[in-house]
Amino acid sequence: ICVIAHVTAKMMPHEDAECRKGSAPNIHDPATRELSVVVPSYNEENRLPLMMDEALDYLEKRQKQDPSFTYEVIVVNDGSKDQTAKVAKEYCKKYGSDKVRVISLEKNRGKGGAVRTGVFSSRGKTILMADADGATKFADIEKVEEGLKNLRPWPEGMAISCGSRAHLEKDSIAKRSYFRTLLMYGFHFLVWFLCVKEIRDTQCGFKLLTREAALQTFSNLHIERWAFDVELLYIAQRLKIPIAEVAVNWTEIEGSKLVPFWSWLQMGRDLLFIRLRYMTGAWKLEAKKCN
Repeated sequence: ICVIAHVTAKMMPHEDAECRKGSAPNIHDPATRELSVVVPSYNEENRLPLMMDEALDYLEKRQKQDPSFTYEVIVVNDGSKDQTAKVAKEYCKKYGSDKVRVISLEKNRGKGGAVRTGVFSSRGKTILMADADGATKFADIEKVEEGLKNLRPWPEGMAISCGSRAHLEKDSIAKRSYFRTLLMYGFHFLVWFLCVKEIRDTQCGFKLLTREAALQTFSNLHIERWAFDVELLYIAQRLKIPIAEVAVNWTEIEGSKLVPFWSWLQMGRDLLFIRLRYMTGAWKLEAKKCN
């Protein structure tokens, strides 16, 4: 298995392809916004408007209260086959392209690949990953911001604050079938055993990173689909980046792209390969420098 993991290891996408020099924003450049919100979107024409309305309403009110607060929302259209790009561009027209930007990928790369693309094009001092379904109340950003502040002093400006649904686990189990509950516990065990021991909920899509932490983790990221969160936190632990886990409000929204058995089987394979590929040296961590 170690040999297979090593031989089949793929190098990460070349960074220069996503961080083009010139007028395009670049994660290596100094921050020019307080906050960047990256929203990976695949066939989300129906769910995206609710999330965007809630997020932009909050961000606009916050900016009115504090004019020094600046933000941008980056919607990454991950090769959608519906009208996701068109829906997102309507928000560009309404709020202006300086506040809302849309990046469209020709082919579907997966959630991790979409988030990575958005992060590399971000301008914020802090960068928030937020799912397009709006399952987490956007105002809970204040909770993850507080979690980030509580980690100070940040070593070399790096810290990560993760939204968590672990406190809701008992209620969710009561609504799930025994089979799905078994799969969930199996996945949690593999995450704990192979990769990340200190974070109970690695999969919540509401994560806030300092700019430096985003640069270091996403520059080393290889997994582009569902298990990318685990590799992200595994990299953070290896780099000794402090991580906070903060309880957030969460509601399950219909329309999930996750297929319970096959997606979790893929994630289980990815978890094993994450551990083996780093252990065998097929994947190595490299420190990146900001300009």
